[in-house]
Amino acid sequence: MKFIFKLVLISFSLIFYSSVNAETIKWLHIQGDSSPEFPNYLRAAEDFEAKTGHTVELQYLENEAFKAKLPTMLQSDDRPHIIQSWGGGVMLAQYEAGLLRDITDLVPQSYLDNVSAAASDAFVVKGTRIGFPRNVSQVTWWYNKDLINEAGVDVSKIVMWDDLLAAVKQIKEAGITPICLGGKDKWPVHFIWTHLHIRNGGKALFLESFENGGWDRPEYIKSGEQMLQLVELDPFQDGWLSATWPDQAGFFGDGKCAMAFMGNWMIGAQKANSASGEGLGIENMGIFSMPMTNGALGESTDTLGGISGWLVTKTAPDAAVEFLMHMVSSEYQNDDASKGAYIPVVLGADKLLTNPILSNVASNIGASQYHQLFYDQFLGPDIGRVVNDVSTDLAAGIINPEEAAQLVQESWEFNQ
Repeated sequence: MKFIFKLVLISFSLIFYSSVNAETIKWLHIQGDSSPEFPNYLRAAEDFEAKTGHTVELQYLENEAFKAKLPTMLQSDDRPHIIQSWGGGVMLAQYEAGLLRDITDLVPQSYLDNVSAAASDAFVVKGTRIGFPRNVSQVTWWYNKDLINEAGVDVSKIVMWDDLLAAVKQIKEAGITPICLGGKDKWPVHFIWTHLHIRNGGKALFLESFENGGWDRPEYIKSGEQMLQLVELDPFQDGWLSATWPDQAGFFGDGKCAMAFMGNWMIGAQKANSASGEGLGIENMGIFSMPMTNGALGESTDTLGGISGWLVTKTAPDAAVEFLMHMVSSEYQNDDASKGAYIPVVLGADKLLTNPILSNVASNIGASQYHQLFYDQFLGPDIGRVVNDVSTDLAAGIINPEEAAQLVQESWEFNQ
């Protein structure tokens, strides 16, 4: 009888201890339930809850709503504990505002040894770890093979900027909309202008401008002039200035345009936002890198993209860090890689990529000596917002290339 009583007492004590120490982890993400990685979000949360007794509360916001609402949410007493991040200057601003937690001592080296060092270091600020990477990406030109073939375009011959312009003309002559673009959200437009910066200016000029200014240099004005060469061909779908990024993805997935300039998340997004929910099959999509420009200081292998991941906010419990290490692990990254959800950061997971486009992107990033983070993230919230605005105003014919470059320079000076 005493033995049974002791067992009951021990069991009660364990339940009481578990309930007292159990935490609720609030995780804010931007992947909808139709995204390819979402099933493993749920599985990782459920597995972690079963293993630890903690609760993971998934909170979803669409990409643009996330960016708009996050600053206010981070000031709230009910702030999320884990948030999406693209790193760079926006992350730095959040850190300097005291909104993020130092988790350096909670992450063992044994864990970091299994993660890409370059990706992992993107979430360290001034020696302080504040988050974890999840995936890498590259912005490329996507094309619909059926429509490109119908127009008689050979994408292998699009090597220089003038080749791209010639291809756009040829596609238009075939009665096909050349490019889908989500102008309302602005950041899709900034990809074109800033990748031309990467080609015209290269890494050294970017770093010089970042440190000492000079965003109104001739190389960057040239990018604006080249962008206007494209715009003058009227290459975008009707109403592109009022179209959102999901609209852009859906148009491409529905076969309403021949090309789009976007990151490798396009695979899942074009399917999810298409009218049928099926989008284009992987066999009917291809990619090619931004062409080179005459007199370019950059290299043809220079890439634009991101290192995305998760940040831990200042009031997050230790359990939030435990969960991130659980989620960004070989179990889930290997599975997501095999399904073509994204390009993973856990070492060895990229070998499981079966999607030929993602394999191509992984190879491009591996060959790049200069992988530039998205300008609107790297340059911080203030300058980044100006870059997005002027890119769109330039494409809309509201400002000229000199004015666009000068506005970025003025924003840089204001923020020093």
